[in-house]
Amino acid sequence: MSAADVHIPANVARGEAMIAGYRLRPSFAALVAAEGELGPLFALVERAADGRLTLAESAALFWHCIDPRPDNLVRADFADAVGAAGLAAMSGALRTLLGQILRGG
Repeated sequence: MSAADVHIPANVARGEAMIAGYRLRPSFAALVAAEGELGPLFALVERAADGRLTLAESAALFWHCIDPRPDNLVRADFADAVGAAGLAAMSGALRTLLGQILRGG
């Protein structure tokens, strides 16, 4: 499955977002994996609120939340696609995911 094959829209009511053609779903398993790499999610939210969240941290959070993740997707290629999408797209997706982390669901 390639990015072009992924046409599942994000359900914002469920805390999902889209970035670079990929749906991001902050499932419990995805957030546990992200926390394993990035540290406590509450600290991540605090860094974001303080404007100290790095692009690498954002891309890592997005990576863990891709659903469905194409088998042939390489993390570096995904990070390039996220970067190409621009900061505005990243900010919107990040805001949605962080909101879901805080609200739960």
